[in-house]
Amino acid sequence: MFAQRCSATRHGATLARRLAVWKLDTWGIPYDTRLSDTVALLVAELAANAVLHGRVPGRDFELRLMYPYEQTGVVRIEVSDNHETRPNPLAARQPDPDADGGRGLLIVESIAARWGVSDRMGPGKTVWAEAEAGGVRGGL
Repeated sequence: MFAQRCSATRHGATLARRLAVWKLDTWGIPYDTRLSDTVALLVAELAANAVLHGRVPGRDFELRLMYPYEQTGVVRIEVSDNHETRPNPLAARQPDPDADGGRGLLIVESIAARWGVSDRMGPGKTVWAEAEAGGVRGGL
C-alpha cells in the first residue's frame, strides 16, 4: 500500500498523478503501459474532484494506492477528502450537456472496473476506483 497526503490545490492533484505512476513503476508496472495510463487518468480525475469539489480550506486530500495482485488482480485507488458532500453516481452518468465541466466521474465510470464512495474515519468521504491488471503480469 502507498499513501500520501497532497495539498488541495491543482499542484497537489498533479503531484498525486505523478506519484501514482512512479509508485506503480516501483511495483513493476512500467510507465506508459495500459494499466499505468489507466491509473494515471483515474488518479487525475479523482484528485481533481477532491480539489474542486471536496476542498475544505486548510485541509489536504489523501491518495492511497493498493496493488494486492495475488488476491485481486486490480490496482485500487482511493482519494479521501474532508468535505461531507458525496458525488451522485446518477449525475455522473447524465452530465449537463451545456456545461464546460462535470464529466470527470463519467470518465471514471467508463474506464474503471468499479468505483464508488465510502465513509472514512473522521469528516469527509473516500472516492475509490479499481483498474484491472489484465490477469497476467506480462499483459499490463
